[in-house]
Amino acid sequence: MASSRRLGAPDAKNRAVLLDATERLLLEEGYAAVSSRRVAAAAGLKPQLVHYYFRSMDELFMAVLQRRSEEALRYQAEALASPQPLWALWEFSTELEPSSLTMELVGLASQRKTIRAEIARYADQFRRDQLEVVSDLVRRYEVDTDEFSAGALVVIMTGVSRIIMMEKALGMSTGHDDALALVERHIERLEGPRDVSLRPS
Repeated sequence: MASSRRLGAPDAKNRAVLLDATERLLLEEGYAAVSSRRVAAAAGLKPQLVHYYFRSMDELFMAVLQRRSEEALRYQAEALASPQPLWALWEFSTELEPSSLTMELVGLASQRKTIRAEIARYADQFRRDQLEVVSDLVRRYEVDTDEFSAGALVVIMTGVSRIIMMEKALGMSTGHDDALALVERHIERLEGPRDVSLRPS
């Protein structure tokens, strides 16, 4: 049974500081190095404050995942609403730092079922939102759906970008330029050259 003790407010400054510190540790040292004491030290706070805001380390990790996933869903929605949604989705999918954080959370999920289920839930939401927009684009751009269905287009774009970003985080680069160029040639055929003035600031 979950504890009924009072926790710190969700919008409290110290809670955000703890989440930021956890993210830094995940990115710099990996999930295995993250403990309540390490988080508190990185945040410059007393160790007991970690458990004032979070009942467990799983709850802290879940909060990191939820915060960044909700932020990414909002950013993706803006990208998909842009005049060049495929370019915007591609650039959104090839940002290295979020992918590095995702790698650590996925590694953590192999040991924690609740984290794994939450990652799957968010991944499904990302995919549904992508498909809703790309299905309209396929019709607008008169794409030959025998060659590229909306589902195939979304999986190819996001799958290629995810593999490349994860491999980059490992220090790999072989074949990346060719794969990136291939996808970008197809996007350019549909939306024209990327208009850099449309990139979010």
